[in-house]
Amino acid sequence: MANFIKPYNDDPFVGHLATPITSSAVTRAILKNLPAYRFGLTPLLRGLEIGLAHGYFLIGPFAQLGPLRNSDVGLLSGFLSTIGLILILTLGLTIYGAAAFQQTTVQDTDSVQELQTKKSWDQFKGGFFVGACGSAGFAFICLSSIPAFTIN
Repeated sequence: MANFIKPYNDDPFVGHLATPITSSAVTRAILKNLPAYRFGLTPLLRGLEIGLAHGYFLIGPFAQLGPLRNSDVGLLSGFLSTIGLILILTLGLTIYGAAAFQQTTVQDTDSVQELQTKKSWDQFKGGFFVGACGSAGFAFICLSSIPAFTIN
């Protein structure tokens, strides 16, 4: 085990251990393809893609594990709970953006792809909200209209 785990870049003061999982090319390739790290995306598209993924999977736990899961309105209550959580998450993104980017000192000329300005963060937040609500609505339509996916 000691042969596989060593300090990252052979520097023991970094505070990170290089394991076969954390330093593999497969792990780096997966992480590079996540929307947070992918090059060439605008902040709006980053937020939209992250929101699409989160809104789509959030409805399931609310509909299947919520207190109204065995009633006729279980899916609707799960959908409304999902929208409520998306609103709370968007509010959290708003508070973070207001606290972190109070002054706009960086020029927005070439930093459109970075989330380090207030304008970019607002675009990211808007994309997240629209993507999450849209994909939660799509999941609700799929779950309510396709008989194989109906929740009983």
